[in-house]
Amino acid sequence: MHIGFSFMNTPLDPDPRELATALEDRGFESLWTGEHSHIPRCRTSPYPAGGELPEPYKQMGDPYVTLMAAAAVTTRLKLGTGIALLMERELFSQAKTIASLDRLSGGRLMIGTGVGWNEEEFTNTTHQPWKKRYGVMRETVAASRALWRDEAPEYHGEYINFDPVWFAPKPAQVEGPPVIFGAMGPLGVRHAAEWADGWMPVDVAMGDVAEGIRGFREQVAGNGRDPDRVPITLQTLMTPDLDTLKRYRDLGVERIVVGVALDMWDQPEKIMPMVDEFGELIQKLG
Repeated sequence: MHIGFSFMNTPLDPDPRELATALEDRGFESLWTGEHSHIPRCRTSPYPAGGELPEPYKQMGDPYVTLMAAAAVTTRLKLGTGIALLMERELFSQAKTIASLDRLSGGRLMIGTGVGWNEEEFTNTTHQPWKKRYGVMRETVAASRALWRDEAPEYHGEYINFDPVWFAPKPAQVEGPPVIFGAMGPLGVRHAAEWADGWMPVDVAMGDVAEGIRGFREQVAGNGRDPDRVPITLQTLMTPDLDTLKRYRDLGVERIVVGVALDMWDQPEKIMPMVDEFGELIQKLG
């Protein structure tokens, strides 16, 4: 099982180059950061965790630029968006950015994505229908994969439609970076089981983690896919100890993504000590 590290990517956080170097030196497999291009000041969408929206959400940097900086100072560390809001950017420009980052990093990129929770942010960036966002996401991923993979890519769907185009350079990974779907509800889990290259749930929202994993793998198999080829990346908002990491490993989780706990997002000074702490756990995990 691999251990990744996630951070909010604000100006108060460690420089991503410093953080990436420390992670690679201590045996972490990957670095992850999410995306919010903006937060509307007039907002009716409730924050999923309840209460007020944490301040770091209002200061998040661009994930692709940040991960490119991390790639430039490392050689093995994988790079992940956790999560990218793929529907909130122009399709071709975004696919080119992702392909370029994957090439320049030597094929180390993973795209964690989701449909998002902030309707106001969504409608500021796209004319696609919010209530159909799972269908739009499926087509966005399929169209992006065509651009990354095909010699003369084209796509004709309900929400996205374009005739054959030239699109180059391609990503270093032949099929494009794996697209890992971060979804928790029944509809989202169903979509992940149908078309995603992996599933990225959050442990504290799963209830019984073992039952959630079992149910997901059953859905993957029910779609005629091999569950072992649709790995699970488990994002934790807690601070797991060694026994918890081993339990997740034994449940078949391929990757745990840790970070400072939710109540410490405004305390960036806690990040580097946590990196050191988990570096020691990684050695014990084997």
